[in-house]
Order: sequence, then structure tokens, then C-alpha cells
Amino acid sequence: MSDRQHAPTPAQGPMLPDRRLLAPNALRHWAAETPDAAFLEHVDGRRLSYRDTLAEASRWAAALRALDVAPGERVAYLVADPLDSALVWLGTGLAGNVAVPVNSAYFGRMLTHVLGNSDAVAVVVSAEFLDRVTEEADRLPDLRSVIVVGDFDPAANPGAISSAAVLASAPEAAEFPVAEPYETAAILYTSGTTGLSKGVITPWAAMHGYWSWVPDDTLATGEAMYCPMALFHISGLGSLHYTLSRGGRFLTRDKFSGTAFWDDVRAGGAVAAGLVGPMTALLNSLPAKPDDADNPLRGVILGPMIAEMAAFEDRFGVRVATSYGMTEVPPLVVTGWDHGPWQTSGRVRSGYPWAEVRVVDEHDVPVPSGETGELVVRAGAPWALNAGYHKMPEDTARAWRNGWFHTGDAFRQDEDGRFSFVDRVKDAIRRRGENISSFEVESFVLDHPTVRECAAFAVPGALGGDEVMVAVVAADGEKIEPADLAAYLTDHMPGYMVPRYIDVVDELPRNTTSLRLRKHVLRDRGVTAATWDREQTR
Repeated sequence: MSDRQHAPTPAQGPMLPDRRLLAPNALRHWAAETPDAAFLEHVDGRRLSYRDTLAEASRWAAALRALDVAPGERVAYLVADPLDSALVWLGTGLAGNVAVPVNSAYFGRMLTHVLGNSDAVAVVVSAEFLDRVTEEADRLPDLRSVIVVGDFDPAANPGAISSAAVLASAPEAAEFPVAEPYETAAILYTSGTTGLSKGVITPWAAMHGYWSWVPDDTLATGEAMYCPMALFHISGLGSLHYTLSRGGRFLTRDKFSGTAFWDDVRAGGAVAAGLVGPMTALLNSLPAKPDDADNPLRGVILGPMIAEMAAFEDRFGVRVATSYGMTEVPPLVVTGWDHGPWQTSGRVRSGYPWAEVRVVDEHDVPVPSGETGELVVRAGAPWALNAGYHKMPEDTARAWRNGWFHTGDAFRQDEDGRFSFVDRVKDAIRRRGENISSFEVESFVLDHPTVRECAAFAVPGALGGDEVMVAVVAADGEKIEPADLAAYLTDHMPGYMVPRYIDVVDELPRNTTSLRLRKHVLRDRGVTAATWDREQTR
């Protein structure tokens, strides 16, 4: 078989997506076509029509202009409520600014890195997160405006501005540019594996591409998409963008709940839903009910699939489609509803963006079918993938070697052209839908005075995905108490990054020539009887 899998040549189709499908433009279109139709809906009953969504997003855009935020400048948001997040994101896009979604778990140096590296000149923050921003403000010389959603004490925060006041004073008549596929929509931060988190420069064409691959009958105009994923993740933003491009209704909640999922779907009349693998496993692990299949869902877009995928589809009466993508790369390997074996991520996407995919060895030479190598990708269409890492030229050059983007993930391709994920080449951890940098976990652990060396790595979780485990070596004359270390980490790092397992060891396994850490030895050993388990102490 060929050493390269690819879609038809670009000459057979458009080189750029229809700009009417891009979020700011699609919002204008549907507000004109179906102004009274619901677009944003929370499970708590709040609902905004297309007309009202455009009006609110336009107020945000006008407010940013009134604060002298120029088109192309970066606007970060750290917002708890998903409807507010959606409005800020859409307003930023309407104004021609670059959105910087911030993980709501970030604080301290991780928050400072994202706001500083992105060159954010304004940040919209929920009142409950305001202290996190003000504590780091002195380290952020480019940050000019802090806009607070919700009630706060102005006297205690003299540099902050109320969003209510800003929106109320925003000019009503304002003209904003049409979004173009080649313009930057957002800087999306992904976990660094050998360094700090990297900001992925994401054009509007790439933003559109995250969900544009899904089967055509997934969602029709006016139908509801249920997505309980945060809007600082591309999983949530991609689903929102897709729903908007289709003129659908976006149904969401503050946080995924397995026990509430099917009640939400039924009450909201959702015909489609977006999930990640661990969410799927959790739903499948719930006790079976006689009415499990009595729900309006037709299809679920998820990834990766779970081993019980066929039983899940039969139990809940749904179809499933999956894909392989990452923050840097919208899915180029995808399935339809007929997805094949649960291990697969699919075949090369057909049509736009004219994807090319290879499995290569360490020298970028394609490997034969059935052998494992790194997945590398590129697209014939311009602006369909990332435009590099913001202010990280060396990382950009390393990833975009030889004209291909290197995913850092090991895959195998079978004789039928299907690609299956094997393992991570790069040393990342994925826990409950969150990508975690082992480098950043280690840096927090090493801040503790009793720790001299640390290795963070993934071990299998009970519901799929990973759990975070660390092996630590005590500093000279010190003794590491795992419970004390875990308590310290809980106070100093985002909750989803705090290790579940801690092994106190005499030394870490290293290569005898280069002394490079051999994490595969630790992963293979995994959890032992001597391992401290945070879950067992609660």
C-alpha cells in the first residue's frame, strides 16, 4: 500500500471554508434568518435567542472597542458561567480580537504564563476568580483592563471594572469586520510536555475544522446539541462553533454530570451530544435502567471510543462517530456512524481540507502498515491547521519538521486504512478530559523542600484515560510524607493536576550513558502495594 494516505487534491474543491460558517459571521446570518430561534440554553432554564445573542455579543464587542482594545489584540477570559463565556468569546470575535480562553483551574504562575505569553491586554474574569488575576497583575505589564462579571468590591480592587457598567456604557451603533478564514480566532493553550504550556495560534479556518467533519445528519437547523464541556477547551468551543454554523441550539451546563446527563438530554430535546472518552465510560458504568434507550439522542460525537462501544450504542439507542485531533490539529482522521472497531480513530478525512497523514519513524520515514510510528499530518488547504506556537519559534520549528506537523502520538495503520492510537510519544497525561503536562506537575512537586527528584507519569484510570502518578526522591536529610506533599500540592496547583498516586523511591531509573529518565520503567511498574493513594485517604 502507499506510504501516504491522502484525500483528493485541492483542485477538486474549495481551498477555504465558506466564511459564512465562521462563528461571528454565522451569528449575524442566523440572527437575520431565524432571529427568534433559541441559540444558547442552560439546563437551569436560561435561554437566549439568536437575536438576543447577537445583541449581547455586539455589546461586548463595542465595550472592548470603548476600552481601546484594537482589532487583533488579545482578550483573555476566565469565566465560570458557560453562557457568559460564550458571549465573551463571540463578542471578542465580532470585534476582530483574538480570544485567549483560560482554564478555570489556573492560578498563580500558570495563570501568569498564559496571560503574559499571550500578550493579553484585557481579561474578562468572573468575580469568584478576580483575586487570582489581581494577585498576578504586577507581573503582567501588558494587561490594561480587568473586566469583572458579577459582584465585587471596587474599593478593594481599584483596577477592576464592572462588566455591567462597561456593557451599559458601550455605544449601540458600531460596525465590526467580517471574520476571514485566515485571521486568528484564538490562542489556545495546550499542555507542554518538555516545557511551559504552549499557545496554539488558531485561525478561523482551523476553528471551523474541529467539528466540520461530523456526519451531515448530526444536527439540522433548529435542533439541539448538548455539550457539557467547558468553553475554555477546544472540545467545547468546537461544538459551540459547529452548532452555530448549523443554526442549531446549544444546550449546556456548568460542569459535566453523569447522573444528570440523560435528564438534561430529555428535558432539552437534544438530538446530538459531544463527549470525551472518560465521560462515555462513566455513563456506561451507571446502573442500567429500562428506559435507557428512551431518549431523543440520535448521535454522539466522542473520542476516544471505549471498549464497550457497541454495547453503549445498543443500550442508549445512539450512533457514535469519533476522530483523532488535538488542540494543534483539527481532526484529519475521522469515522462516520459506521466507525468500525472501537480501537480505531478512523481513516483520513475526505474533501476539505485535503488532509495528508503518515505514520513515520524517528527519521520521518514512513513505516509499513501494521508497524508503530509517530503520526504526522498536513493539509492542502491553507490555514486549516495551527499557525504555530505563539512566541515559541523553536517549538514551532520542532513540531513542523520537514513540512509535516508532528503530533507526538504513536499510531498504527492497518491494511484497511484505519489508524489506531497506540501510545503517547510525548510525555503527556490525559486525566478526565484534561491534558496535563508532566513537566508542570514535576515543577510543582520539586518546589516542595523535602523533594530532590520527581518523575510524573500516567497510569491507567478505572474509567479510561489516565491518573497522575509521581515517583519522588527525598532531599538529603529529609523524609517525604505523601499525605503532606499531596496537601501542599492541592494548595498550589490546579485540582485536576494533583497526583493521585505518590511513590517514595530511593532513586529514579535512568539511562546509564545519558542519564535520561526512563519513565517507561515507572509506567510499566505502575501502582504497587507501597504506593500511596490519595483516593484511599479520603
